[in-house]
Amino acid sequence: MAFGITRDELNRWKRSVAKGEIAYLTHYWLEPRFPGIKTVTKVGCSDKERLAAWCKEHGLNPRYIHDRDPFPHFDLIGSKQIEILRRERLFDQLERFKLL
Repeated sequence: MAFGITRDELNRWKRSVAKGEIAYLTHYWLEPRFPGIKTVTKVGCSDKERLAAWCKEHGLNPRYIHDRDPFPHFDLIGSKQIEILRRERLFDQLERFKLL
């Protein structure tokens, strides 16, 4: 379940994903399988080849892409989430969700 984002933010992410852009959406998240993890960043793109290339560029295995039409995405958590948000200069998400 997603917390800490607005419907408008979610809809902007969906529009960007649908246009084939690489889009980032960070939100609070509770998942018992990952104790201690409180946020996730969904990196989405409807162009699955482009999303797979993005994964490889960042040292991630595209096999873990959630192939959920119409919004395929890769979930970033933990230290990799912070590393990539920094690399992509998405400091607003790092600060907003207290990841620094």
